[in-house]
Amino acid sequence: MSNSSSISHFLLLPFADMRQLQLLHFCLFLAALLANGLIISAGACGQHLHSPMFFFLLNLALTDLGSICTTVPKAMHNSIWGSRHISSTGCAAQVFLIVFFLGTEDFLLTLMCYDCYVSICKALHYGTLQGSRACAHMAAAAWASGFLTALLHTANTFSLPLCQDNALGQFFCEIPHILRLSCSDTYLREFGLLAFSTFPFLGCFVFMLLSYVQIFRAVLRIPSEQGRHKAFCTCLPHLAVVSLFISTGTFAHLKPPSISSPSLDVVVLVLHSVVPPALNPLIYSLRNQELKDALRKMMTLSFQKQ
Repeated sequence: MSNSSSISHFLLLPFADMRQLQLLHFCLFLAALLANGLIISAGACGQHLHSPMFFFLLNLALTDLGSICTTVPKAMHNSIWGSRHISSTGCAAQVFLIVFFLGTEDFLLTLMCYDCYVSICKALHYGTLQGSRACAHMAAAAWASGFLTALLHTANTFSLPLCQDNALGQFFCEIPHILRLSCSDTYLREFGLLAFSTFPFLGCFVFMLLSYVQIFRAVLRIPSEQGRHKAFCTCLPHLAVVSLFISTGTFAHLKPPSISSPSLDVVVLVLHSVVPPALNPLIYSLRNQELKDALRKMMTLSFQKQ
């Protein structure tokens, strides 16, 4: 019986023969890098963009950058050089970072939902509940929770003995595909851990769902049409980002077997890995005049310096 520690490398799923998919992958990767880089630059330099919402948006952009930089460069390298190899250490690092960034993003989206809830339903107490110190503590808790979740899953996954081949049916290292290589009497331990870890994420989803019920009830009670429009503009970008995050992830991992195929799986997972990071900054900036003004000012200053 071989153990995962004795395997020097894994074989990733190639998609070198899908040139259109490679081009789309690369373009979306560049778009995500540029968009999230602009958000981070604007949030760091804009003096008037230090509200709790922009603070959480800055953290969200960092998780998006981290997630795409974990998977895309290695996939692009393998496609260009016609390779499929990734070292065992590199695979473990990918698993850790993917779980870390995606887990942190889920917790951050929950905090951003809470921020929307407080700004609309508890507006008189917003300054007290969403002070700079409270926001920093909540963001730190989100990053720490993501780190502990990633550490737990990575350590547990790579402690399992592997009885199958070292070929992964994915273009990056992912826990479910690694578990398929493990022995039938041991992989149930990690599946149990995965099932247990869904409770915090399910709790985040339920919290967001209940929060939006309260938000919409509060918005519909606002007497003026202008007030309702402003309140909806506050929470709709977050709702769109959450819907994109959940829908792409659900379809990528829980789609019906009847429509599943190797080529479709690759396309769906490519889109799931790069589309949300590329669209999140666009969704937030489209309906936020302050953010658009900050980005425009920053780009104008950069061109003037040249």
